[in-house]
Amino acid sequence: MSSDFAFVENIILSGLPDAKVMVEDMTGTRDHLAITVVSDAFKGKLLIEQHQILMDLLKEELKMRIHAVKLTTLTKEKFANLAKG
Repeated sequence: MSSDFAFVENIILSGLPDAKVMVEDMTGTRDHLAITVVSDAFKGKLLIEQHQILMDLLKEELKMRIHAVKLTTLTKEKFANLAKG
């Protein structure tokens, strides 16, 4: 992950300490981000609930530094299965 986005990773890790966080700049403007988060905190939750967890954590940054996000959320098991195949 680029150190430019360490603040995003730190915010997410503050609420999801077990998370693996990957952040990509989608447009080169550093305010449209693709964020992938792998965490077992998502187990048993609907996709909308998973995304709400992240939006709640990022709400202040969304007001100031981040214009748009594309979220991908996965449990550790689902991530491992994707990596295999």
